[in-house]
Amino acid sequence: MSKIVAIVGSYRRGGTTDSAVDAVLDGARKGGAEISKIYLIDRHIEFCDNCRHCTQQDGLQRGSCPKEDDVDWILRQTEEADGLVLGAPVNFFNTTAIFRQFLERLVGYVYWPWGSKLGPVLRDKRRMKRAVLISSAAMPSFLIPFTTGAPRALRVAARMMGARPIGTLWIGQAAVEEHQTLTAGTRARAARLGRKLVRI
Repeated sequence: MSKIVAIVGSYRRGGTTDSAVDAVLDGARKGGAEISKIYLIDRHIEFCDNCRHCTQQDGLQRGSCPKEDDVDWILRQTEEADGLVLGAPVNFFNTTAIFRQFLERLVGYVYWPWGSKLGPVLRDKRRMKRAVLISSAAMPSFLIPFTTGAPRALRVAARMMGARPIGTLWIGQAAVEEHQTLTAGTRARAARLGRKLVRI
């Protein structure tokens, strides 16, 4: 059975991004996958202080971070998964601060020893997992990839965790109403992406 793990970088449960993540997970569940969801706001995530301890250890395995928080637990969940759903809305033209904070902690997936003039090198370039990337914004959806950094942040996170995106869901005009619901078309597309996560 496939295992799909979702990482939600939204501050609001039941909002546009969270609802889209649920719709993708529902499609994956109906496709036979075991699903789980992690809200970053519920987890203790320290800021990366760029000590680079995690980048010094050689090998394919993620370097260990000396901080004692929930990041190692989160990443063990994703490492055991076959597919990922990464969702974070646009706040001030990029993903939320909590998602960026999590993203910075993924530096342990690179090897970057002191004295190296080559810069960080991804430890394992294989992308064996599949990922669906989701973001929402007040602007029209077609502008999200061109005027915000959210798609790139989500792609970088997927790559660091060894996943290749097999689909994206950019949801625009998500601030028209206070309690906005997904359109039927968006729900249907999300469900298709969830099934695709399991099928491929």
